[in-house]
Amino acid sequence: MQVSENHQSYWRKNLRITSILMAIWFVVTYVVGYFARDLNFNFFGWPFSFWVGGQGALVVYVVIIWYYARYMNKLDQEHGVAEEQ
Repeated sequence: MQVSENHQSYWRKNLRITSILMAIWFVVTYVVGYFARDLNFNFFGWPFSFWVGGQGALVVYVVIIWYYARYMNKLDQEHGVAEEQ
């Protein structure tokens, strides 16, 4: 089965954005979480380590989901595979 250049470009961009967002997820989940105790300063009146564990990571996850959906909608339209054209 031959895959067109359009499909290859679409898949390359999809893999690139997925890899970038997964790297951000990894850093927020494991790296920042691991070093959170060392982050000893106040952030909106709470210790930053508490904020990262309780709220910050969740906010980043929602932003990642929002950005991925928005990016993929634009990519689908750009490559002519959108559900609504």
